[in-house]
Amino acid sequence: QVQLVESGGGLVQPGGSLRLSCVASGNIFGVDDMAWYRQALAKERELVASVSRRGSTDYADSVKDRFTISRDNAKNTVYLQMNSLKPEDTAVYYCNVVARIFSDLRVKEREFWGQGTQVTVSS
Repeated sequence: QVQLVESGGGLVQPGGSLRLSCVASGNIFGVDDMAWYRQALAKERELVASVSRRGSTDYADSVKDRFTISRDNAKNTVYLQMNSLKPEDTAVYYCNVVARIFSDLRVKEREFWGQGTQVTVSS
């Protein structure tokens, strides 16, 4: 199995910055797509940004030109640099990883979620 540990959330004023990190560990053969989702209070979980193993990225329109997703394949880590934060960015942010793992003597592709980290943007 794979464990995802998130860090970097907190309280920040509008216009400020935060950097989220998510480290994957476990019996990993390889990590494929990595992504960040967020869920605001009483709202549905939404995709914020994703990055493929080769580095191709995709962003929600609401965060383009403000957020940057990146990854370190050697460390099985994905980051989300968030700049020019707005109150609308307030949410719990979840790391999502698609990984090939060793299970039952086979290599299998599975999806895993982090525990979530709170980001609050308020003055």
